[in-house]
Amino acid sequence: MTASRVVDDNGVAAVGATRREFIRASALAGGGLLLTLALPRKATACVTAEARGTVMPRENEWIANAWIRIAPDNTVTLIIDKSEMGQGAETSMALLLAEELGADWNTLKTEFAPADTPYKRAGGRQITGGSTSVRFSYVFLRKMGATARDMLIAAAAQKWNTDPANLRAERSRIVSSADGRSASFGELASLAATMPVPTDPMTKAKSAWTLMGTPHVKKLDTPKKVDGSAQFGIDVRLPGMKIAMIERCPVFDGVAKSFNATRALKVKGVVQVVQISTGIAIVAENTWAAMEGRKALTIEWDEGATASVSSAGIRAAYREAAAKDTPLAVRTEGDAGAAMKSATKVVEAEYDAPYLHHATMEPMNFTADVRADRVDLYGPTQAQTKVQDEVARLLGFATSQVKVHTTYLGGGFGRRLEADYAVEAAELSRKIGGPVQVLWTRPDDMTHGFYRPSAYGKLACALDASGAPVAWTHRIVSPGIFRRMSGQPKDGPRRVDGAAIEGASNHPYAIKNVLVDYVEKDPGIPTGAWRSVGSSQNAFITECFIDEVAQAAGKDPYEFRRALLKDKPRHLAVLDLAAKKAGWGTPLPKGRGRGIAVAESFGSWVAEVAEVSVAPDGTVKVHKVVAAVDCGTCVNPDGVEAQISGGIIFGLSAALFGAITIDRGRVVEQNFDRYRMVRMSQVPEIEVYIVPSDEAPGGVGEPGVPPVAPAVVNAIAAATGKRHRSLPLMT
Repeated sequence: MTASRVVDDNGVAAVGATRREFIRASALAGGGLLLTLALPRKATACVTAEARGTVMPRENEWIANAWIRIAPDNTVTLIIDKSEMGQGAETSMALLLAEELGADWNTLKTEFAPADTPYKRAGGRQITGGSTSVRFSYVFLRKMGATARDMLIAAAAQKWNTDPANLRAERSRIVSSADGRSASFGELASLAATMPVPTDPMTKAKSAWTLMGTPHVKKLDTPKKVDGSAQFGIDVRLPGMKIAMIERCPVFDGVAKSFNATRALKVKGVVQVVQISTGIAIVAENTWAAMEGRKALTIEWDEGATASVSSAGIRAAYREAAAKDTPLAVRTEGDAGAAMKSATKVVEAEYDAPYLHHATMEPMNFTADVRADRVDLYGPTQAQTKVQDEVARLLGFATSQVKVHTTYLGGGFGRRLEADYAVEAAELSRKIGGPVQVLWTRPDDMTHGFYRPSAYGKLACALDASGAPVAWTHRIVSPGIFRRMSGQPKDGPRRVDGAAIEGASNHPYAIKNVLVDYVEKDPGIPTGAWRSVGSSQNAFITECFIDEVAQAAGKDPYEFRRALLKDKPRHLAVLDLAAKKAGWGTPLPKGRGRGIAVAESFGSWVAEVAEVSVAPDGTVKVHKVVAAVDCGTCVNPDGVEAQISGGIIFGLSAALFGAITIDRGRVVEQNFDRYRMVRMSQVPEIEVYIVPSDEAPGGVGEPGVPPVAPAVVNAIAAATGKRHRSLPLMT
């Protein structure tokens, strides 16, 4: 059960399309003009030849800019340059465009953008991650919508010989307030294409919004997912396409020394067995044959150095590194060492967080069709530019020869920021000389991922005679993710990894003397971005430890935080709202406890209160989670509720059950029987409250995750007196 409220001021083209379907769609297009606009980062519109052809035009469509197409039949198509993985990017991006354009929300269409120049807006990349979709597109896409709107208004003004000030755009029509005349966008498209391009179009005032900021806006991908027309990567079918599965070494970085494919080739439907850089590929006519052929392979592996790595050894190595290695300073304020020595009381603790997997519902897959002069790639990716670049590098092609057709994603959570599974498909397609879809099984996906790093934290906090904290130290030991992701050598100079320290280095509490430092320790397990990245483990550690400090000071954990956040209004606002709505301080049924946590991440502030009980056998029951979020200007309230709620459930699965365990260099958890998820019966009542704001939009896909684990752990401590310093809570 979920509830969402805004608090008042008082309180690919479809990749599965047949030629017949394509011809039919083209025949329905109609008649008009083409104009392509490429827009620099300052959102100043200009016509460029380079941008022409970025979006495949249909006959006589007006391409108003790289994001908007209008057909003579008044079909408005919005091009979405972000990946849709269930987080609502398709709807949110369309809202930004449609609001300013004045499009009819009930009839507009969307398509996913190709990997091409106008869509490489994030540091020269097309990428969906870091909860950036709305916050990095808010101004830019609104300007794109306003540009097309003003050109349509100019066309109508010329056609009717009237003042443009008398005209407005609504429901895909231009309407005259002077005499009531109206014309559809499609009727005006040809003339609009000849109008001057506005250099800095005005966007609507918030008070004039009819779509953005309003609840219950129809989510654009839902109908397609209900009727089955939504194309996921696993749905792609190309003429002559083969299905392949790859047997990879069970140990990270291991390689095949030799293999025997005799029995595999006898399996009906298996057509080839091919060695590629990541393993041995079974190429078949269908999925079942590929699976059976893989079982019949005989392979001798060189497991390499990682075969000696285990979770127990990793934990021991982290503790040893914390004691012996020279740390890199991250945040230094005052003199924490001296303050510790003169303190009345010092609270100390050690915390552990495990490796975690993304566990997307749709396992990794990609389809590649490599030809002599180009390659077409079809699949679920968060990183179109990375896929394009890495495949081009592998094949020796120019990036312009690599076409990336993005499908819907059956979950991402950061795993699909990697290009490994697309590169595999391209390498195999080149070797077999035809199109191939590489499918991963669930065990493939679980055992060959890029995991949320494990981490160790050693903390201390000094209190004065009044119980006020006067010094805080936090040593972090963890591998980073950016060394590999940025291509730096493993044995390069040690450095502070931004992902490893976020959520710890920026803790918001007003403590005069602070020392946060970092020891980079990499056991050789591949790591990557996981939903909320470093804030996931560091908010757990920081927010649980501040609770311990409050207890040592003899103070209520909510009031203790309030006193330390008096100069942090946005932290304080969500903390107060969550506490109020959760009934902080009111009586609870016997055996239950409440816990609170607050975290800032990805441009948003979230506080959560969990209500928890613990059974005699140690089973944790989370009854309710109340969340308050300040995400700045709210473009889609329903989307915010969905993402914060989803983040709570995602984070709760990790807190209760999540751990990737390493034994002899192998992942132990190979499926959902061992890597457990919260079941429907275990989902608590969730309430989400949105703080009204006119600030710039923040992210919402990830910020709901960090406060969950500490809120639950703190609630357990309140209910039982037992403090957990390691996750998961149940094994």
